[in-house]
Parts: sequence; structure tokens; C-alpha cells
Amino acid sequence: MGYWKSKVLPKIKKVFEKDSAKKAAAAEATKTFDESKEEISKEFEEKKTELEPKVIEIYEASSAEIKTLVKDPKEAGLKKQSTSVQKFLDELVKIEFPGSKPVSEASSKYGPAYVSGPIFFVFEKVSTFIAVEEKAVEAPAPETKTEEASTSTEKEIVVEEEKKEEAVVAEVSEKTEPPAKVEEAEPPKP
Repeated sequence: MGYWKSKVLPKIKKVFEKDSAKKAAAAEATKTFDESKEEISKEFEEKKTELEPKVIEIYEASSAEIKTLVKDPKEAGLKKQSTSVQKFLDELVKIEFPGSKPVSEASSKYGPAYVSGPIFFVFEKVSTFIAVEEKAVEAPAPETKTEEASTSTEKEIVVEEEKKEEAVVAEVSEKTEPPAKVEEAEPPKP
């Protein structure tokens, strides 16, 4: 028991203390970012017109995973796509997107999963440009979607009706066919 307390337990504690120290530092960075959100929002509103084409260009060049993460930010997606999130943040830093520099630094230092709040805040600001751009592109799309939706439901109805008809036909054929008689073979004649 002495060996366990003197050698093994301190090593285990050391491993977990590193992680908790990292979490504490990330929490401090998040707190600092939260305090500067108002300033970042003001700066964002001031630079909105000049940032829009740059942000849309970066967004279009990014992967599909990042696009879905920007539209619908989720913790699990952030953990899975941490390297691509970091690349996206670095691209935003290059165009001097408000708030992206401290978020990118914290993300590279502690990992995107630990500073998810600030990352989602930046993604929310980016999504304001994306939503405007997508609405302009997808104006005639709702008519097509309703047609596609109606045809898919019609297909489902047709498939269900066919299945029902097949079931009815099978039942009718079972009822009308008399059961096969088992004929006994006549004994051989002597």
C-alpha cells in the first residue's frame, strides 16, 4: 500500500491536474472574451459592409463540415472538426474579423472544445453574412422544394398502396385456391 500511495497515486494526480489546469486557463480566456463581447459587436457593426464579401469568400472555400457547424453550432461537431475549425478561425484572423484573433489564440492554445462559447459567438457573427447570402440565392427554391416534397409523399402513398394491393391479392389467392390434396399412392397390384 505504501508503494501505491508514494509512486502511483501522485502520477495519476499529475495527469489529471494538467487537464484541470488547461480547463481553468480556458475558462479564464472565455471570461475575458465575454467581457469584451460588447466592444467586438460594435466593431463588427462598423466593419460589416467591408467584411461581408471577404467572409462569404472564406465561407465558400471552407469544407462542408465547417459550413454546417457555422449554420448549426454544436459541441460534438466542434470536437470532431477541431483542426478545420482552427483553420477557419485563422482565415478570419487574416481578414481581421472582429474577435477572431483572441478566439483563434485561445483555440490554438487550449483546443476548440474548451473555448466553445467564444467560437460559437464568432460563428454567430459569421452566420449573419451567410444567412443573407443564402436567402438571396435560394429565393425561387421554395417552390421547387414543395414540388419535391409533394412528389416524394405521392411516391410514398403509391408505394404503400401497391403494398396493400399485393397483400390483398395474396390473401385472396390463398382463400380461393383449395388446399392441395395429398393423394395416397395405390398399393401395387399383385
